[in-house]
Amino acid sequence: MVRAVTTQRKALNTAIAWTVGLLIFFPILWTILTSFKTEAQAIADPPIFLFFDWTLENYAVVQERSNYMRFLWNSVFIAGGSTILGVIIAVPAAWSMAFVPSKRTKDILLWMLSTKMLPAVGVLYPIYLIFIKLGILDSRIGLTVVLMLINLPIIVWMLYTYFKEIPGEILEAARMDGASLRNEILYVLTPMAIPGIASTLLLNFILAWNEAFWTLNLTAAQAAPLTAFIASYSSPEGLFFAKLSAASTMAIAPILILGWFSQKQLVRGLTFGAVK
Repeated sequence: MVRAVTTQRKALNTAIAWTVGLLIFFPILWTILTSFKTEAQAIADPPIFLFFDWTLENYAVVQERSNYMRFLWNSVFIAGGSTILGVIIAVPAAWSMAFVPSKRTKDILLWMLSTKMLPAVGVLYPIYLIFIKLGILDSRIGLTVVLMLINLPIIVWMLYTYFKEIPGEILEAARMDGASLRNEILYVLTPMAIPGIASTLLLNFILAWNEAFWTLNLTAAQAAPLTAFIASYSSPEGLFFAKLSAASTMAIAPILILGWFSQKQLVRGLTFGAVK
């Protein structure tokens, strides 16, 4: 009897999980399907799901109209650079808070997290003026620094959580063996926290890749990433849904592929320390 109830619960949980997963994935699937339709089919009422004339015309038009590779390179540079730079800064900060805490450590962590609640538009104007003054408006370097600062609280919080799961006695033993602070972090702490650091890198890379507000407001042509590439298909003449879907599919394809191949590492990192 108990085994039957357990089996039913597992089946129910599996069904719920699949339902939620399909609901989340459906907008992506619809975007991909729309990218293979004509503009008339894309706005048809009622919507056409599978039975339509598949075409690659939208992808051809997108390729002719825009330099996709330039947008892709900008996204890789900005997302990768902001993530790596953020981790380099966050590792020492998280180490300090995890292994040399002070009375204000929790307050600092909460304050850092509270900055994520600040509406981005509230600080757009001063940052815009600073960028103009420094001459880094519409530059990859400027946008890399901004996205690093935006995601830095999340990076610090994640690394702090992972580092707290590592026994401090191991680091103390390394110090007793004569390890310097640099060697302690590089050769003792970092290898032990690789799953957590890897998941932090992946998650923040995705966040930076998907960032739209700052990329649309601080770039124009030279440093525009794929989010600006998608927005370029919204014009005063209206939305071209099929071409917009093709551009969106081309923009999300790299990050979907990355997420698919790194899902095991991401899950492993997110559950790091959950089981002793």
